[in-house]
Amino acid sequence: MDAPTDVVVAGGGIGGLANAFALASAGFTVRVMERAAEFAEVGAGLQMAPNATRVLAGWGLLDEVLAAGVTPRRLQFKDALDGSALTHLALDEDFTGRYHAPYVVIHRSDLLDILARACERAGVEMVPGCEVHDVVDGPDAAVVRSSLGRHRARLVIVADGLHSRLRARFSDDRPVCSGYVAYRGAIPVERLGRELDPETASDVVVHVGPGCHLVQYPLRRGEIFNTVAVFRSPAYERGERDWGGPEELDAAFARCSPGVREGLTSLWRDRRWPMYDRLPIANWTDGRVVLTGDAAHPMLQYLAQGACQAIEDAHHLTAELAAAGRDRWTEALQRYEAARTTRTAWIQETARTWGEMWHVDGVGRLLRNELFRRRDPRDYTHIDDLYAVRA
Repeated sequence: MDAPTDVVVAGGGIGGLANAFALASAGFTVRVMERAAEFAEVGAGLQMAPNATRVLAGWGLLDEVLAAGVTPRRLQFKDALDGSALTHLALDEDFTGRYHAPYVVIHRSDLLDILARACERAGVEMVPGCEVHDVVDGPDAAVVRSSLGRHRARLVIVADGLHSRLRARFSDDRPVCSGYVAYRGAIPVERLGRELDPETASDVVVHVGPGCHLVQYPLRRGEIFNTVAVFRSPAYERGERDWGGPEELDAAFARCSPGVREGLTSLWRDRRWPMYDRLPIANWTDGRVVLTGDAAHPMLQYLAQGACQAIEDAHHLTAELAAAGRDRWTEALQRYEAARTTRTAWIQETARTWGEMWHVDGVGRLLRNELFRRRDPRDYTHIDDLYAVRA
């Protein structure tokens, strides 16, 4: 019988390929199984904070990411109803020096392409069109049952996303629908039909409003303009099966400023993304099987940490396995689980709270706006735990 592969990764998204590259670079043999016919991402922009770009720098990939993306000037918050400025975070040399890495915005497909090329250079075996059905643990190896047959591995990393089939091995939970839906658009700047002001062309701008918000920023060296509109669906709250349609989109933003309403014209209206997360779970390891990325800790996007945390997972898991040696992987997986479940649970819960703060109305909106306006733009209190170098 053939010797088992060191690691099989089930899922070829950003988290799966990040794990594959990191492990292959550390000397492990790695095979990635992706159910889709190709390694590709659907969506638009992605924000990469310093806690992730530091890892990418350590992997030697940051220069490629910077070349493909944009380093915005500021992260700015505005009131969606009246358009007034609330607060901002300068993403300048002080910021980069504090966190030892930049803030970058990049198209999801560009980041996945960078990771895929890196995996190929590192010798990862890439297997598209291969759906993993289940994993059977054994004393010497796990057996991965897939649409392309059986494969043996010393470790199986589950990176099959929010709707992970293999997560059922760890929990009987289900994705939790927030009742919010996102519309996205990534449009070439030359096709917008309007001139972008310098602020919009260089910043990440978040317009927060009652039950809705709009995010805009440039992508792909400033050639593409990215827009995301998110709103709470009354149809969902009424229990209707078809909810979050374009009519609800327009109604949700009807009270907003002209600039926000103009932003809706940059959206794709033929597709939408209902927003889900899951409750945190404390167990990510079972024998030779371990969870990572959205299969482990799917989160709402208000902190822009979903992909960042998947990259953190890959860095931490690889470090633990490499340090442990091949005979002590059980202890390495336990250390990975203990560290990562605690951190990601906090971020999942904080993302929910942050989303509630964005979407308040009435007195709550007035209080939030006053707190934001009083904030010192150089106050890093609430982001140090997210971005700072961690032991």
